[in-house]
Amino acid sequence: MPIVDLVLPKLGESIMEATILKWHKKVGDTIQLDETLLDIATDKVDSEIPSTAEGIITEILFEVNSVVPIGTVIAKIDAKNASEKPSLISSAPVKTPAPAPVKVEIEEVPFTPNPVSAPTPIVAPTSNTITNTNSDQKFFSPLVISIAQSEGISMQELQEITGTGNQGRVSKKDILVYIADRKAGRLQPKQTALQEQTIASKPTQIYNEPLPDFMQTAANQKLAQPEDVVISGNVEIVEMDRMRKLIAKHMVDSVHTSPHVTSFVEVDVTNMVVWRDKVKSLFEKREGTKLTYTPMFIEGIAAALEQFPIINSSLEGDKIIYKKDINIGMATALPSGNLIVPVIKGANQLSIVGLSKAVNQLANAARSNELKPSDTQNGTFTVTNVGTFGSIMGTPIISQPQVAVLALGAIKKRPVVVETPAGDAILVRHMMYLSMSYDHRIVDGAQGTQFLAAVAKNFEAWDINRQWFQYL
Repeated sequence: MPIVDLVLPKLGESIMEATILKWHKKVGDTIQLDETLLDIATDKVDSEIPSTAEGIITEILFEVNSVVPIGTVIAKIDAKNASEKPSLISSAPVKTPAPAPVKVEIEEVPFTPNPVSAPTPIVAPTSNTITNTNSDQKFFSPLVISIAQSEGISMQELQEITGTGNQGRVSKKDILVYIADRKAGRLQPKQTALQEQTIASKPTQIYNEPLPDFMQTAANQKLAQPEDVVISGNVEIVEMDRMRKLIAKHMVDSVHTSPHVTSFVEVDVTNMVVWRDKVKSLFEKREGTKLTYTPMFIEGIAAALEQFPIINSSLEGDKIIYKKDINIGMATALPSGNLIVPVIKGANQLSIVGLSKAVNQLANAARSNELKPSDTQNGTFTVTNVGTFGSIMGTPIISQPQVAVLALGAIKKRPVVVETPAGDAILVRHMMYLSMSYDHRIVDGAQGTQFLAAVAKNFEAWDINRQWFQYL
């Protein structure tokens, strides 16, 4: 029977890797077509991955807690029928090409947030440009690379760590044990052959020459290391949970990818408040769902996105991708305090009733951990309601690969000067601030503020006598 490669499928436009949470089968077990093989987690949602073939599992290539790039072969099956879902399987084992030589650059290499499509070796800054032609060069998972970068571990030092993972790869457990031993003084980083060769090639007398005063001062100063940080007082140290780590990485990646600019506008939403107060009881009784401000806001935002397609786009290299669908993600707080962003598909095509039902269904599914992977995919614009927690405004971070995110502040009553036919008057109005962060690589300040002004205009123009059931 043919050997079939099971590949980690694409889970969304911005999802490039996933963490394996649990294998439901082991080597030697029989599995049926579409039977659950493993559970995975992304920065969006946890998912079950079904088998794309039927047969006996002959090999499992990654352990639990491994971070695996999308499109990677994760298991192999001795299949009874290898024709199912050919887009995700191949009829013969995939041969992994030999690793390319690794270049170590002269200058310090800045952190690059773009997700990688395959495990990549760490490149450490040195004083010479070296081409490593060693065919035994190790490769490391994105998680191991991230830990090594945060702890200041160079590629040469990382190569010396003994791995216990598949094919001798360094696992998360291996590098954490190594770091703990190093901090405790139980080992010292080994001097590499490259460093020994570099030292041996220099004239001995150069090390006997006295250093200039300013260099001696610098040489005598010990650089601060993470292990030197002193924690004092009454504290509690708690490791981040998996979702918080993923959110943190996603936020840092976004800031490193897009130059953020934030614009603000003040909006009079009195008409929206009065209309909702007037119809919310009848709306819930008639439609079977609560009427909140969120679907009302999303309706006005979707209309503005139709006017400004650049805000509903993404950037790929030097190409702007205009999205024809308007899919608005709404940041939703979970009981754990973390955030997730379910997406309302085709928001500009839904009535206020349709938007209300979509908002409530997705919010309830998020809070009960019942979101499906498709519920968080293909968003083109994101809205976060910081006013829910009492904040009047914020400077949100863009959800890549989108180019903008809008924050809704708290609605507050304030005295405002209003123009009337009889002249200016000071009236009590319901006011709120909107703030939008946008990618300044492709959205200029004029475009960003014009879009924000269009959203504000849509909010303020809400018809106080609107009959929503006319739009069913």
